[in-house]
Amino acid sequence: MSTPLVFPEGFLWGSATASYQIEGAAREDGRGCCIWGTYSRTPGMVHNGDTGEVACDHYHRYPDDVALMSELNLQSYRFSTSWARVMPDGRTVNQAGLDFYSRLTDELLGRGIVPWLTLYHWDLPQALEDEGGWPSRDTAYRFVEYAQAVHSALGDRISYWTTLNEPWCSAFLGYADGRHAPGRTDGPDALRAAHHLLLAHGLGTAELRSRDASLSLGITLNFADTTPEDPQDPGDQDAARRIDGMSNRYFLDPLFRGAYAPDILDDLRNVWPEGLVHDGDLAAISTPIDVLGVNYYSGSTVSGPPPEEAHAAADAARATGIPSPHVGSEHVTFVPQDVEHTAMDWEVRPQGFTDLLVRLQRDYTGPAGIPLYVTENGAAYDDEPDETGFVQDDDRLAYVRSHLGALHEALDAGADVRGYFLWSLLDNFEWAYGYDKRFGIVRVDYDTQQRTPKASAHWYAGVAGSNRVD
Repeated sequence: MSTPLVFPEGFLWGSATASYQIEGAAREDGRGCCIWGTYSRTPGMVHNGDTGEVACDHYHRYPDDVALMSELNLQSYRFSTSWARVMPDGRTVNQAGLDFYSRLTDELLGRGIVPWLTLYHWDLPQALEDEGGWPSRDTAYRFVEYAQAVHSALGDRISYWTTLNEPWCSAFLGYADGRHAPGRTDGPDALRAAHHLLLAHGLGTAELRSRDASLSLGITLNFADTTPEDPQDPGDQDAARRIDGMSNRYFLDPLFRGAYAPDILDDLRNVWPEGLVHDGDLAAISTPIDVLGVNYYSGSTVSGPPPEEAHAAADAARATGIPSPHVGSEHVTFVPQDVEHTAMDWEVRPQGFTDLLVRLQRDYTGPAGIPLYVTENGAAYDDEPDETGFVQDDDRLAYVRSHLGALHEALDAGADVRGYFLWSLLDNFEWAYGYDKRFGIVRVDYDTQQRTPKASAHWYAGVAGSNRVD
């Protein structure tokens, strides 16, 4: 019998969702259109033509959903506000939209559940995209106004604030690769978007701190565990350095060191937009934060040509016109490994989770004296319900158990991790995959909106209730 893994006293156990993925009510109470509404209605962009118009109907069912959170022993719930619901045109406050989040917050607090708010989880108002979107510097300033509006409504009850969720996805899947909304495929625009997202974070953080110094402020990044196919091969080493640079350090270094790393700028020298960084930008971006949110799912193994050939290879790959999220490193090859995969075809690599958390503690958050929170970790599998709708999702349960073991190993190695949010509470609209992929620990029957906790939910309730993994 294995020894139970006991977590530190006060460790925060929660789960997470995002507004467009669960709320529905896309045309109710003054909500405006967002880029995902437009994208999902564009033929061929989302599996089966699915949209988030209804999703999990959380907008109408939130009291029951919060009651379910309580039954599952969740201590905290991470959710996002919809910019398009709060400001339908990206500029004008819609009180009805704010009122919904106020009701949700009160419902959570009434159940003893700590609300953890994310301001931006990818649903930019379409009106702002029409004005240029994230490649436009102005969007960063509009974000500050949005943060002000949400804080004015909820700042008296919510202490934990995350500015952005996964800006890498917003920038590079949205503007370089086109697999996410708004579906654009322009590398330099993606770099502009990434910088302006970071600027929005910095300006928003400064504004929120000026309003209330007691808030716990942070950002959530998605991290890649990237390893060279041949650790001794200079080309593979360079490929891993490049992908780590664009996936991880592109955001970490400005946030924690106030600069883009020289090697990253060199990788991007043929695509970097002239005049992108203005005086004062990096000082704003590196405004101190209180928390770094970590999203981790998988990792990758990469290969590439010798470093002296890499620039030419990237230029040649880019010239094919095939969209890639890996701007400046389009030539890098991703090499599948013979390991377990989830339904997303993502490799199950819990050791990478340990290594990541230890690295972040050593190189970034530890020297800054701030804690880590795992704000997303979970897996999609091809759930098969029985005749009652129950799902015995042993694969998901095993995935979460192994990653909690990896997290505990990181704690033992000195990583200051204070909490864990399992993704996701509910099956939901999974972006370009529509309703085809299920990450939830609670099954949603999209025809009836019936919620049924899966085996993983009951197991996780035990973990959250006991603060240990048996």
